[in-house]
Formats: sequence, structure tokens, C-alpha cells
Amino acid sequence: MKTKPLLITTAVIESATGLALLLVPQLPVLILIGAQFDKPAHSVVGRITGAALLALGLASWSGAQEHTPATTGIVSALLLYNVATVAVLAYAGIGLQLWGIGLWPAVVLHVVMASWCLSCLQPSGLNSRAALTGVPRQRT
Repeated sequence: MKTKPLLITTAVIESATGLALLLVPQLPVLILIGAQFDKPAHSVVGRITGAALLALGLASWSGAQEHTPATTGIVSALLLYNVATVAVLAYAGIGLQLWGIGLWPAVVLHVVMASWCLSCLQPSGLNSRAALTGVPRQRT
């Protein structure tokens, strides 16, 4: 599977979410888990999370531009991020009973993204020139 579309998709999704968290952290949180930000510390943590997601988006965008050995690290980090996000959001919904209209769609999105990352990390995925560029290797 091609890595470039994964990285571009991640860059767009995480950058948009990060920007929203930086500018108006209470809105994405309300949509995601239906909770209000009632303390200044919540906004600080929301904005730091937004900055982290913007950084993730930038790293993904950079990795999509040219395949380097770091691309494998970026995709591995994205896999960890997506799996952890599924676990935390599922716990928020099931264990903490925090529900927003975007909670379960976000869980499904992160399951799909984690699966995509995993498929790109398979030996025929990330390490294959054809998977990265769409151009098969020439035999010598």
C-alpha cells in the first residue's frame, strides 16, 4: 500500500484538528466528548494538544514529500498515536460515559488510520519502492 496518501491524509486531518484545538479548544472537545472546559487549565492542555497535532501534521506532510529512512519512524509513530487514541476515546465513551456527537466517528476514523499505518509497515508496504511511488522496481 502506498505511504504517501496515508501521510497526506494524516497531515490534513491532524493539522485541521490541531488548529481547531489551538484556536477554540472547547469546541472540538465538546464535539468529541461532550464536555465543557470550565477551568483555564483545560484550555492550556487543549492548546498544547493542538500544537502537538499540528506538529504531527507537519511531520506527516514532510514525510509525504520524500521517502527517507525517517518515513518508517513517522508511520510507526502514527500507528502508536492512532492505537492509543482509539483506546483513550473508547475508554472515555464506555468507562467515563463522555459522549459527544463526534466520539464514535473519531474512534472509527482512528481504527481505519491505524489499520492503514499497519498495512504500510508490512514488508511489501513501506519498504517497497512500488508501494511508495507507484513505480515498480526495474530488474537488473
